[in-house]
Amino acid sequence: MPEAHLVLFLIIAATIAGFAWGRLRYDVIAGLALLASVYSGIVPASAAFLGFGHPAVITVAAVLVISQGLQNGGIVGWLVRLLAPTRTSTSLQIAAGSGLTMLMSAVMNNVGALALMLPVTLRNAARARRPASLLLIPLSFASMLGGTITLIGTPPNLVVSGFRDEYVGQPFALFDFAAVGLAVSCVGLLYLSLIGWRMLPRHDASDFGTLFKNTLAPFLTEVRVPPASPFDGKQVREIEDLCDNEITIMAIIRQEGDRFYAPRGITRLRIGDELIVEGDPSVWEPLCDGRRLEPLRKDTHALKPLRSEHVVLANAVVMPNSQLEGQSVRGIRLHDNYGINLLALSRQRGPLRSRLKNVEFEVGDLLLLQGERKTLARVLDDLGCLTLSHRSAMSDGSRHSFWLSMLVFAVALAAVALDLVSAPIALVTAASVFILTRLISLQDAYNSVEWPIIVLLGALIPIGHAMTSTGAAGIIANSLIDIAGTLPLWAIVAIVMAVSMWLSDLIHNTPTAVLMAPVGASIAETLEVSVDPFLMAVAVGSASAYLTPIGHQSNTLVMGPGGYRFGDYTRVGMGLEAIILLVGVPMIMFVWPPVKTAFGP
Repeated sequence: MPEAHLVLFLIIAATIAGFAWGRLRYDVIAGLALLASVYSGIVPASAAFLGFGHPAVITVAAVLVISQGLQNGGIVGWLVRLLAPTRTSTSLQIAAGSGLTMLMSAVMNNVGALALMLPVTLRNAARARRPASLLLIPLSFASMLGGTITLIGTPPNLVVSGFRDEYVGQPFALFDFAAVGLAVSCVGLLYLSLIGWRMLPRHDASDFGTLFKNTLAPFLTEVRVPPASPFDGKQVREIEDLCDNEITIMAIIRQEGDRFYAPRGITRLRIGDELIVEGDPSVWEPLCDGRRLEPLRKDTHALKPLRSEHVVLANAVVMPNSQLEGQSVRGIRLHDNYGINLLALSRQRGPLRSRLKNVEFEVGDLLLLQGERKTLARVLDDLGCLTLSHRSAMSDGSRHSFWLSMLVFAVALAAVALDLVSAPIALVTAASVFILTRLISLQDAYNSVEWPIIVLLGALIPIGHAMTSTGAAGIIANSLIDIAGTLPLWAIVAIVMAVSMWLSDLIHNTPTAVLMAPVGASIAETLEVSVDPFLMAVAVGSASAYLTPIGHQSNTLVMGPGGYRFGDYTRVGMGLEAIILLVGVPMIMFVWPPVKTAFGP
């Protein structure tokens, strides 16, 4: 049997390739990697699932629940009122909106902070008549910058803190990351506000009016149910099934004036009904033979409105872990099961219309939907989509809820900062209080946890431990030291940070931290210096996935609304990553100097 570290290298290489490939979800890949490690004997079967009890996993879950509880308490609605006067210039608007996102993501989940601020930013951009594309990449990058400020700001910080506890017997404290994180975040925000946004394209892909004009109107027609039509008495569902669900009946206008927008599948047609039909003309035109249906007009600009007092159009983005991810309209029966219609879909600056019902949804897709006003927002929430229009994205909450949520969270943070209890205990306690005081329902608490992240962490942590037990981390560490030669320690710290950045851009920040933390610790052990600067370099580097839209969920989330292409991230992100290296490495060397020691702090 090959040596253990060689087998582990093969498993890690296959795992990284799977993450980069992107066809399987990252939690599935992590689970397969764990199973491969167990079956090959790299990870003992008795230790296979110990990662799910790791403090980092528990803390991440608690932070996600608390983030949702803070949103329910109205904290965001209170904060965004500060942004109204900042629309006078692009730089000021980015500095204010992205700065607020950065501060929130220091104590909240990164994606949660971004999701709360995204609709607000789009609304403010529209009121300032400013392209949303200038604002959304800075917003996404700011959500990641803010995560570097505190222990709970991002999973990589929790991962490296856990490894520090195992190596030197003490984890990082809540604000141990603040000095380096604040320096990096503030300089990064300055770059985004003054320089970065100028490299971005100028367009607004979130305007559903543009989506309607460019992608939907050519696929709409008006038809009438003529006398003696065999469709008299047929259900909407039956007509759509007759066309293999390639068409959607968007509205029914009765002779007596009644109108049914986004009609349910069980609605029955009558003689004289006028229908607004959406779909490929090659599919519905054969039905317009004058006997079954008769066409009314070809001028789609004269079509009756698709919204009314009770039916609205809304823009939404497919969120990470949405029920729609990987599903098609045909497969999930969006209209029949949920009573909403998909009118258009935009992805990577390209609107999609051809065979729309067969397109599989991806995270970040921008959707134009039609549905009943009273149910559309709830349905989209249930499906895991972020609504960008039709409603406020914030929960205003009551004054009592706002102050209660702030008080509970502040007490938890104080308990951690004063070292009264550990971070997992304090945050789980705060999450429990949120549930008991009904700041968040039990169902919403479970729904707020990103279970794929939990599985990812739980599955990869044993592999991270195997990096040390098999000697794989030491081999990589020695190779890096050999390459570095006689370089000073600060240069080796910079190399560790740069490698972590590169991996994070290709895969995910959490597995990057799990894989690089043992390597950083092994480098410190080989050089006989304290482990802290190398773990800090791993934490900052792992949280810096700025070159691609796939390295972090925040980047993926703004791709559709911003209409971005792959290169837009690289153009702005290269400068930001260079700044992080130039600022982060000196700050690490100053705050966490590599003191000469056998091993440890």
